[in-house]
Amino acid sequence: MKEILARLIAFDTVSANPNMALMAWVRDLLEGAGIAVTLLPDASGGKANLYATTGPAGGGGVMLSGHTDVVPVTGQVWTMPPFQLTEAGGRMYGRGAADMKGFVACAIAAMLTASRRPLRVPLHLALSYDEEIGCMGVGSLIDMLAAAPVKPRFCIVGEPTGMQVATGHKGKVALRATCTGREGHSALAPMALNALHLAGDFMAAVRALQAEVAATGLRDGDYDVPYTTLHVGKLSGGVQVNIVPNHAVLDFEIRSLAGEDVPALITRLEAEAEAIVAPLRA
Repeated sequence: MKEILARLIAFDTVSANPNMALMAWVRDLLEGAGIAVTLLPDASGGKANLYATTGPAGGGGVMLSGHTDVVPVTGQVWTMPPFQLTEAGGRMYGRGAADMKGFVACAIAAMLTASRRPLRVPLHLALSYDEEIGCMGVGSLIDMLAAAPVKPRFCIVGEPTGMQVATGHKGKVALRATCTGREGHSALAPMALNALHLAGDFMAAVRALQAEVAATGLRDGDYDVPYTTLHVGKLSGGVQVNIVPNHAVLDFEIRSLAGEDVPALITRLEAEAEAIVAPLRA
């Protein structure tokens, strides 16, 4: 397993980069053991999902699933090379060792072991791309499984959970608010329209809705945070300090409990945005 993990970490599969070289290596490794493998490339041909099955034909069985992309290392202080597996103090270090190439390596090793044994039901492996930027890559894999006449009975996703069984996951919607103002010199700021100020007003609306949802919304005590959350993750705008910015972009997300009316939350925020700009139209 360690050798497999070392090879996986050596592939720089930050979400902005292709993962095809990694997937081709996994495919060749599995096919060399007689395991049936399907690659599902994206439109560019640079990225792909992978689906593999070993064992008896037919339905059921267990699917092991993980993603092959990792978060960036730019701007971070690493004391060890991020794309080279390093073992120290009984631990293994490298970008993705925990999230989640460590599990992917274990799953590949399990497939190789299973291919040499008589199985009563099949073992499946599903690997995806672009999970870290919103599960953008897994769609074709889901479509393939949905159309398959026979499906795995259940799936184990090896995300890092502190070795605890996690039986649920909040939903996620990522959204972007674009604010358009009117540029001007800061000496005449009241005569311009500051797009960053608009973004700040909208951010306040997001935070107010979060406080309301936390106080009165759905609850599920099985989660560390037992309610739906709204979070602003990125704000950008402006050119320099003495210019009133005419453009700002705010990226935010909703992590929702099952049963949460997410469209209603989005409608609320759209109404808040309209309330912010309505006086400016008068």
